[in-house]
Amino acid sequence: QVQLVESGGGLVQAGDSLRLSCKVSGRTFTSFGMGWFRQAPNNGREFVAAISWSGDDTLYADSLRGRVSISRDNAKDSVYLQMNSLKPEDTAVYYCAATPLTVRVSATRGEYDYWGQGTQVTVSS
Repeated sequence: QVQLVESGGGLVQAGDSLRLSCKVSGRTFTSFGMGWFRQAPNNGREFVAAISWSGDDTLYADSLRGRVSISRDNAKDSVYLQMNSLKPEDTAVYYCAATPLTVRVSATRGEYDYWGQGTQVTVSS
């Protein structure tokens, strides 16, 4: 059974930085491409960033490029999302997701088979 557990969310002020973590268990971590999505109140779940199984390829939402960075540590079965210069509009639940798709990175929610429970990020102005 594949499980994804996020951590690192919290309440921060505008301009602060935050690093989210996600640990994967239940299957070989390198068999997955990984992604981060977020969902704000009354909004759909939107793509944030993705990384290939090797970490060599990354993909970012245009609106966030330059402020976020995705990375992974295959020795620790973990993926990370570094977020800088946070804004109140970044307030959302952030979800980690895993896809068996390994030939390319994906921004498509439907291509991710496994999801974490989410971690709340709240940015105050």
